[in-house]
Order: sequence, then structure tokens, then C-alpha cells
Amino acid sequence: KFVVFSQFLFDDLIKSKLLRDLRQYNELRAETDQSKFPYDIATRFRRDMRQLGTTRDGATYLSKFRILITEIGNAVGYIRLVRSGGLLYTSNAIKFVPDLQNIVDFNDLCEKESLSQETKDAATNLDKIVESLSRNFAEGTDYFKMLVAVFSKEFRSPQNIHLKTFYAIIPALTLSFMDSIMVEKEKFGRKRGNTFSDDGFAMGLAYILELLDQYQDFDSLHWWESVEDKYTADLKTKKNQQNEISTAQLTIKKLQNARLEFDLLKYAFESARVFFEE
Repeated sequence: KFVVFSQFLFDDLIKSKLLRDLRQYNELRAETDQSKFPYDIATRFRRDMRQLGTTRDGATYLSKFRILITEIGNAVGYIRLVRSGGLLYTSNAIKFVPDLQNIVDFNDLCEKESLSQETKDAATNLDKIVESLSRNFAEGTDYFKMLVAVFSKEFRSPQNIHLKTFYAIIPALTLSFMDSIMVEKEKFGRKRGNTFSDDGFAMGLAYILELLDQYQDFDSLHWWESVEDKYTADLKTKKNQQNEISTAQLTIKKLQNARLEFDLLKYAFESARVFFEE
């Protein structure tokens, strides 16, 4: 997955468009003191990606890249699921140890009391079990840091300098995600009782940004605020038109749903970031 991820951002067409967008954003920020990444630039990038063509299944290359990030996030989520199950088992077993900070060595106690060899052997086995449970319980919360440590050095190496612009493609990726999630929810929502959720994309973004050490770069775009401003302005315009145009109410409802989905994505992303904080 990471090889394909790197190849996508290494492509000259992708690199040139991202560098163009960043240059335009930096120029705009310098001229107008506007710190929010323009919604129009993200929309233009998505449109440019459509013009590059589609894959055999009709998906754009941007959509395929988004799905790749989602799969990476799902893999991280699966690891968390397995580790959480292991922690549950370990916590249920170790609850009989009264003090994890001061674990008694049963073999030493048996030696002092001059107990039989069989008892000493049993005490040795018990010591090994308690030590294993204690170690697993202590290491259980560090698996996200381990996932970052394994790949971060390679991701941040000079030979992968082309990954430095990843944060700039996130605005367009979120727009692609919004289109996808709203279509899927509409399909599932037609039947009563169905629910649909996809937090793999948010987890994948958070994980890769941590690998590349680009949280600060992404935060500097103020992308979530830019989206909020966009929907606030659009809703205000449509509400002023609803007395004139009969379809305006439907458009308002659609905008409200899109705004809600963006908020949910933002909350999922911010929650996923917590897993990788020091």
C-alpha cells in the first residue's frame, strides 16, 4: 500500500498540480493575509484529476488514492481491534495481581521457606506468567507508537522528498470523500434501520500525517475553517433565494447534510489524531 502511495505522489502530473496549488495559496496568503486554503483551489484540483481519465472500473485516480488511504486506515484500525482484544484478555487475567508496581517474586519466597522442589517449580512458572501478563499489559498502549516508529524514518528520508506535498492534497481528498460518503449513505438510508459509517479514511489521514510529520503543515491550511465558511455563505445565499425558487429548499437540505458530513469527518480525524499524540 505504501509503495503505491509513494508512486502516486511521485507522478509528475500530480506533483506539478500540488506545487501549483501551494504556490498560489502562498501568494494569496502573502498578498491578502488570507490563511485559509481556498475551497476553489481544492475543487479545481479535483476537476483536473477527472481530466486525467478514469480506471477500468470508472473511478478517478483521486478516488483510488482516497480508497488506498482508507485501506491503510482500516489496517491500522484492525490492529487496534486485535490489540484491544488482547488487552481485554490480559486485564481480565491480571486483575488478580494486587499491585502491578510491586510484584512479589514467589520463587524467592519458596526458597526462603525451604519448600519442596515441586513447589519451587510451580512458583517459577507463576512468576513467568505474571511477568508476561504485566509486560503485555504495559506495552498494550504503545502499539500506535510502534506503527509510527517502524515507517516514519523511511517516510521522512531525503529520498522520499516527493511526499512532502501530501498535506496539500488532503482538501481535494476530503471533497472526494464527501461525494462518496453521501452517495453511500443515500443508498443505505433508503431502507429503514440501516446505518453506514466509514472512519478508515480519517484514521488513514491521521496516521500518514504523523508518519510524514505534517500535522503542522496541514493545520496551517485551516481547511476545516475554509469549508465552514463556504457552507455558511452558500446556505445564506440559498435561504435568501428560497422565496423565489421552489427548489431552493431542497438545495438547502443538501447543503446542511453536506455540512454535517464534513463536521463528522473533522471530528473523526481529530479523534484519530489523539491515538498518535506523544
